[in-house]
Amino acid sequence: MRLSRYFLPILRDTPKDAEIVSHRLMLRAGMVRQEAAGIYAWLPLGHRVLNKVCKIIREEQDRAGAVEMLMPTIQSADLWRESGRYDDYGKEMLRIQDRHGREMLYGPTNEEMITEIFRAYVKSYKNLPLNLYHLQWKFRDEVRPRFGVYRSREFLMKDAYSFDLDAAGAKHSYNKMFVAYLRTFARMGLKAIPMVADTGPIGGNLSHEFIILASTGESEVFCHKDYLGFDVPDAGVNFDSADELENLVGKWTSLYAATSEKHDAAAFGEIPGDKQMSARGIEVGHIFYFGTKYSEPMKAAVQSPGGPTSPVHMGSYGIGPTRLVAAIIEASHDEAGIIWPEAIAPFKAGILNLKQGDSATNAACEKMYAELTARGIDVLYDDTDDRAGAKFATADLIGLPYQILVGPKGLAEGKIEGGAREMITPEDAVKRLAA
Repeated sequence: MRLSRYFLPILRDTPKDAEIVSHRLMLRAGMVRQEAAGIYAWLPLGHRVLNKVCKIIREEQDRAGAVEMLMPTIQSADLWRESGRYDDYGKEMLRIQDRHGREMLYGPTNEEMITEIFRAYVKSYKNLPLNLYHLQWKFRDEVRPRFGVYRSREFLMKDAYSFDLDAAGAKHSYNKMFVAYLRTFARMGLKAIPMVADTGPIGGNLSHEFIILASTGESEVFCHKDYLGFDVPDAGVNFDSADELENLVGKWTSLYAATSEKHDAAAFGEIPGDKQMSARGIEVGHIFYFGTKYSEPMKAAVQSPGGPTSPVHMGSYGIGPTRLVAAIIEASHDEAGIIWPEAIAPFKAGILNLKQGDSATNAACEKMYAELTARGIDVLYDDTDDRAGAKFATADLIGLPYQILVGPKGLAEGKIEGGAREMITPEDAVKRLAA
């Protein structure tokens, strides 16, 4: 992408209403724009990052056996009355009426709708287990939206829903998502610690929040320090093996880790002092097992092997990609700007023409740009007339992992400056990026 043809509205000054780092940097880097309280447009740069986050989420959901679909954002209030949650959910639910006076709502979550879809088609245990997921925009009317997309009213959510014949099968489905989440966050450069968590309005009695540690985290968390050294399951994990997954989850739940709502001071106090860790944390994912909480009142039952029908056991599993982008910035930045993990960086590399208009630098940049683009590498070519200092500032602000600086002096010696501030040939720069 040529910067001269791209839409990148950089802000040189920090917006006064941006309270935390991610909000400031996302506004300054031209990633998002606020359209109303807690409602943001995702501009091209931010949209590229968001798409890369969603791609990793999809790959790990698919690897774990979940099947993607898409449900509507507007739901019937009648479904929520069936489950008993319509009057209990609170003012966060945006309730509306259509032109015929039918009561509708802008979905804050999808347990009711997915249960209704399931019961319409699945009647036998032979069709289980089943896990359906989607990525969809949701709305929760937060009383005080703040911190940009970190706590917004409209947000993108990946939510998955598992259906099993019994509690043992449901636990296996829960473990699949547990392991998938560990892998998902690790691929984004994050060390996420699963912590025992409150189930909230979703319900159930088994729940974990996946927490990354950051000084700007919204809540205090408590855990054993050894979690920081745990190895994340590799791509070869067998999601069909109940024993293998149980062992993995057992390891990742063997030590103390809890959010402030579930903190047990006495249990935490039994940890050796040098292993105790209390810090601020950011929730990046939340999983629940809630049994028959929805299937029983909504009559989502299947025929069992013995003949009689029984309500299915369910779980739900959420990741907020829009919130996750902000969380990654909170955990990875410096004074100059964002430091993206390469897997989700909007562009893998930037070519900075330090003397736009010079025939030699223009030719060298054009050649590298063509070669990198042909190899499928995301590259941003700064072909603007800005001064070198402004180009450096932009590249650092938006978080280009690898920067190629092309100037007349180095080029005269057949060299350019690569990502590690080393002088290399243009050919070597292309080879390194394509490796």
